[in-house]
Amino acid sequence: MSEEIDITKVEELAGKVIGDVAGALSLFMAYIGDQAGVFDALDGEGRLTLAQIAAKTGFNEKYLHQWLGSVSAAGYVTYHPEDDTFSLSPEQALIMAREGQPACMQGFIQAVVSQYEEHEKSVDTFKSGKGRPWGEHSQCLFCGTDRFFRPGYQANLVDNWIPSLDGVEAKLNKGAKVADIGCGHGSSTVLMAKAYPSSTIHGIDFHEPSIEEARKKAAEAGVTNVEFHVATAQDFDGEGYDFACIFDALHDMGDPVGAAKHIREALKDDGTLMLVEPMAGDSMAENMHPLGQIFYAFSTTVCTPASLSQPVGLGLGAQAGQKRLTEVLEEAGFENVRRSAETPTNMVLEVTG
Repeated sequence: MSEEIDITKVEELAGKVIGDVAGALSLFMAYIGDQAGVFDALDGEGRLTLAQIAAKTGFNEKYLHQWLGSVSAAGYVTYHPEDDTFSLSPEQALIMAREGQPACMQGFIQAVVSQYEEHEKSVDTFKSGKGRPWGEHSQCLFCGTDRFFRPGYQANLVDNWIPSLDGVEAKLNKGAKVADIGCGHGSSTVLMAKAYPSSTIHGIDFHEPSIEEARKKAAEAGVTNVEFHVATAQDFDGEGYDFACIFDALHDMGDPVGAAKHIREALKDDGTLMLVEPMAGDSMAENMHPLGQIFYAFSTTVCTPASLSQPVGLGLGAQAGQKRLTEVLEEAGFENVRRSAETPTNMVLEVTG
């Protein structure tokens, strides 16, 4: 039986794909502009001609002409046809050039580029059904992930997330023992060490190169109330922790139940776990929006493969949702789970008992 084709639907979908292709290439152009420093060169300079941009950056005018055409069409740079100049508005600068600002998207873009960098491995992993360890990804992913999440932690961790927890801020100010589990490059660890000098912060991650980078960051920041350890969430040493936290990492773990159980055993009886996870609804239908699309994509190539490469391989995925996360935590022995704070991209769960 021949199928009927709705031409209108074909045209609509084709139009969407063209838009997606344009977006994919625009991200690549944004990455080039970031790495080459063109956005920085434009920031705060007003309207510049092509020749002026070339003189300022030292780059080939022919390349700049093509690049500027693409990013201007994307809306990342403003083109002024009346005098054939280019500028970066304050809003564009926040998104494209202002490193460390919560609105800056370059870390997210860098993480996307890292997936294309090793696309063949992603295809092989997907087809095989096997796992792919976190450490087998491009260095660009580690840097991009830290770069994207760091401003959000700086904007929310000390001012909003920790104060939303019952009694935790007072403990940290007085002096507490803290475990930052899955700390990566240590941005959250260093941030807490600065904010709570009377507390001792233990940064824990199973990826040794990330721990080495975290130690460098701590040294550069001049904080001395930190320790970094290479270990998994299921076997890190120590007990009597007043506070433990996991930032966007539980869903990457092969055995999140085992990890949560070990954390519960390492906490004091009145200790608190703060779990920060990607924002998600409890069903796929609730996640049918651009942010869900992004998180499902990263989960396909990064999060789920990382989980499947470890013992148990539960594969929660980046869109697990609060209900499923609560089931995991309760299976580990925790009794109380509540959402204490949230941002457009993350939910913060207070876990006790």
